[in-house]
Amino acid sequence: MTTALTAAATGFGTGLSLIVAIGAQNALVLRQGVRREGVLAVVVICALSDAALITLGVAGVGAVVVAWPSALTVVGLLGGLFLIGYGILAARRVLRPAALHTGDAPSASKRGVVLTCLAMTWLNPHVYLDTVFLLGSVAADQGAMRWTFGLGAVLASVCWFAALGYGARLLSRVLARPSAWRVLDGLVAVMMTGLGVKLALGA
Repeated sequence: MTTALTAAATGFGTGLSLIVAIGAQNALVLRQGVRREGVLAVVVICALSDAALITLGVAGVGAVVVAWPSALTVVGLLGGLFLIGYGILAARRVLRPAALHTGDAPSASKRGVVLTCLAMTWLNPHVYLDTVFLLGSVAADQGAMRWTFGLGAVLASVCWFAALGYGARLLSRVLARPSAWRVLDGLVAVMMTGLGVKLALGA
């Protein structure tokens, strides 16, 4: 028989295993954390968005969405185009090292960071697959403890994004060199562009 503690621990572990992966969200949180700009806003948006999507998954919304597959197609196309654009901006920063010192895009404004974070979260089909579908299906197996499982998954999301956002500053000394920023932005550019193309073609 599944206990509340076991269900919460399972939710925490499952949620963490899905969240701790290189992706659009984590790349943005890491970058803003290192720059110490808009960290709280980014962490809150990511955590609350995950909480909302996990709640939908636990409530069984995933089964409803399956009946309308065109929804994921549209989201995939929009998300793919957005990620390609973000990848191009990252590549531009690699070619313009001065931007690494002056701290321009994407930190030109807090509003810009917030909008970018929202887009990376809600226009990324992988977020829906991980939270609404995968976590939702695992939660269904927990029976009466599915909401406790969901609570554990939400807690994992909060812990991860807070640790990534505020722990990233520990890397500030390493990333104080322009060459290090070039490597980071280069990785982000390749990752975002590749994922964007995959999503767009898959749509």
